[in-house]
Amino acid sequence: MACEAFFLPATSGQRYCLFHLPATEEAARGALVYVHPFAEEMNKARRMAAVQARALAAAGYAVLQIDLHGCGDSSGDFADASWAGWLDDVELACAWLRARCAAPLWLWGLRSGCLLAAEAAQRGAPPAGLLFWQPVVSGKQHLQQFLRLKTAGAMLGGAGERAESEAAGGAERATGKSAAGGAAGGATDRLRRQLAQGETVEVAGYALASALAGGLERAELPPPPAACRCEWIELAVRPAAPLSPAAELRLARWRTAGHAVRGTVVGGPAFWQTSEIEEAPALIEATLRVLAQAGAGCAVDENAGGGAEGGAGFATGEDSDRSSGRDSSEDSGQGPVRPSGAASKGEGEAAPV
Repeated sequence: MACEAFFLPATSGQRYCLFHLPATEEAARGALVYVHPFAEEMNKARRMAAVQARALAAAGYAVLQIDLHGCGDSSGDFADASWAGWLDDVELACAWLRARCAAPLWLWGLRSGCLLAAEAAQRGAPPAGLLFWQPVVSGKQHLQQFLRLKTAGAMLGGAGERAESEAAGGAERATGKSAAGGAAGGATDRLRRQLAQGETVEVAGYALASALAGGLERAELPPPPAACRCEWIELAVRPAAPLSPAAELRLARWRTAGHAVRGTVVGGPAFWQTSEIEEAPALIEATLRVLAQAGAGCAVDENAGGGAEGGAGFATGEDSDRSSGRDSSEDSGQGPVRPSGAASKGEGEAAPV
């Protein structure tokens, strides 16, 4: 199957894209724009996104993967990125794909990419559907978890960083709070104040600008104004796990707003955060299945619960913590997100095609 790599001109520089053409000679069954997650989760998920994109193309779908501003091989550094700019990038990708493919357009998001996809669906021409992989439903919580990486680094880092953490902890102990909790809370609060003042902070090697952090913090998963279909897929280690209560709650709101929604749970690792690059074959299969059902016009079963391990029952969405204890808070086929000080474009890991 053909895969074209190209640079898409944008307002600020250009965006690196991969376009996976449908393998069949017939008209495409659907068109998908992949919206990658935030920071290191993009890098961890690169392989899974690439495997899924190739599987979709083989099944007759057109897929466009785009590196958002400051990520991978696109223009700019991570410190240059803003939430509004990323939304513009998603819209740019949608317009490009719509101009070349008449098939129904889907926005496919992973983790915080679901927040971007949902917000982009509020602007411009609405998509036919939204495909969510393990969505982050609270940008505020997701940002909080990311900022805590700075605190963890300080506690495990050099003497100077440890002294700062110990000093913060000492101040909290004077008020009767735990040293660890006080240090963590104090460090996170300081980072938030810096961001609120328009400063850029460095967390886990990523220079995070206030324009990006502010947009992420405000992001939720609001139902789009125009009715569309939403396929929500979660991963769980425990066999036959139910859809998370958070997903049930969020998707119930979408159903009330008139959207056809469905939740599916499949077994597999949290590949966006594992130490080694991993795959989730059941997720690939479930994605192909729910899209095929959507394309065939299959009605959503409103009497079923969240489908487990290959099931696809109706689900009615806060952060999707699995009962396995994983954080709820991309082998995208594109280059990795560049932390501050990382290799320049062309020096990173080659993008799998």
